[in-house]
Amino acid sequence: MPVIAGLWNPEFKYHGTRHNVGAEVIDTLARRWDVDLKKGPMRVRADVGRITVRGTPVILALPLASMNVSGPSVLSVLRYFKEEPEEMLVVHDDIDLAFGRLRLQAGRGSGGHNGIRSVTQSLGSQDFQRLKVGIGRPPGSTDPATYVLKPFSKSERPEVDLLVDDAADVVEVWLSDRERAVQLAGERRPPG
Repeated sequence: MPVIAGLWNPEFKYHGTRHNVGAEVIDTLARRWDVDLKKGPMRVRADVGRITVRGTPVILALPLASMNVSGPSVLSVLRYFKEEPEEMLVVHDDIDLAFGRLRLQAGRGSGGHNGIRSVTQSLGSQDFQRLKVGIGRPPGSTDPATYVLKPFSKSERPEVDLLVDDAADVVEVWLSDRERAVQLAGERRPPG
């Protein structure tokens, strides 16, 4: 049963920020599939939703922990539902990927992403898939930690909405055809 987890900072002040774009993808999927994300069972430290999509049972998850310490929450979902890391797709922001790009890959290092580092350490494995949502590098000498915690600008927001929809499309394809999902993610081009 595939597990699709979006990394984010659940505190209200971070809603709409670059770091939370993974959660936006999960929210979009929940709306498309008409599933409510609710607090998981006692041992699950995440909001979860269970749905069957075209015959495939799926779990959507949003950790109830901040990005940099999300690993134990993600692990609690896998353990509770008795799933292996290979059946999980983690959706997250990536500053090293150009704004508006998508990349789907598995088995790589954290690339400096503290949320992915936490997940990898908690699972003791890199054998999960990642859908990276490109938010681009910070301008000038802006501190990356500050940049990812800022909201998208008004001019970026329309493109972000399209990007989130495209990322949700990739997830839907991933459920039935992982090779095609990799191709589809790679075909996504940023504006301009």
